[in-house]
Amino acid sequence: MSSVPHILVVEDEIDLAELITYHLVKNGYQVTEAHDGQKALDLAMEHNFDLVLLDLMLPKVDGMGVFTELRSKVKTENIPIIMLTAKGQPTDRISGLEAGADDYVTKPFAPKELVLRVKKQLNLIQKAKDSYVLKIGDLAFDKMKLTFTNQGEVIDLTTTEFKLLLYLCERPNQIQSRSTLLKEVWGYADEVHSRTLDTHMKRIRSKVSGSSESIQTIRGKGYMYQVHE
Repeated sequence: MSSVPHILVVEDEIDLAELITYHLVKNGYQVTEAHDGQKALDLAMEHNFDLVLLDLMLPKVDGMGVFTELRSKVKTENIPIIMLTAKGQPTDRISGLEAGADDYVTKPFAPKELVLRVKKQLNLIQKAKDSYVLKIGDLAFDKMKLTFTNQGEVIDLTTTEFKLLLYLCERPNQIQSRSTLLKEVWGYADEVHSRTLDTHMKRIRSKVSGSSESIQTIRGKGYMYQVHE
C-alpha cells in the first residue's frame, strides 16, 4: 500500500460520488471516480488502487459484474471491496458478503461511518502485510518476497541463508542447537552435515556487515542472534 491510499469510488449518482470523494480526501485519501461499470474496470487495470467502493446499480456493467471481473484478475483479486447499495434486505447483504465482498454498506449512510469502514479495511490489509515482515535492529526480512535488507540496503541471500538467519532472528537471545538448525532449515539433523551449517553461517556473516557480531557462536551448543537491550 502506498503512503497515501488510492481509492476507486464507483457510483453513478454524481452528487453522491462527489460527497464520498469530499469526505475521503478530507481524511487524507487519494480518490478516483468512475460513474459506470466499464469505466471502473478500465481504471482498475490502469491504476493500483488500495480499495474500491462499489455501487451495485450501475450502467453499462452492473456492480456484481464489476465485482466478478475484479476478483477474476490477478492484478485486482485481492483489493478490498466495499459494496454500496440501496438494497437493505438482510438477504442482499448476505449475498454480497458470500460473493466475497469485504464489507457492505446500505444507502443512505453517514459519510463518517463510510470513512470509518474504509479505515478499518485498510488497517486490516496493512496488518496482514506487516505480519509478513520481521524487523530486528538494522535487519528486515520480507517473508513473502524472500528479500532481506541490512540498514536499508538489499542483501542477496540464498533461500537457505535467508531461512537460517530468519530462524535465528525470530528467536533473539535464544541459543539454537546445531541439530535444531539443521532439522528446521535443511530437514535433517545428522552431524555429518554440520559443516554445511558452519559454511552457511560463515557466508551470512560475510554478507551482513555491521551486524555480523550479533551472530554468536556458542561453543559446544550452537548459534544465537544476540540483541542488546
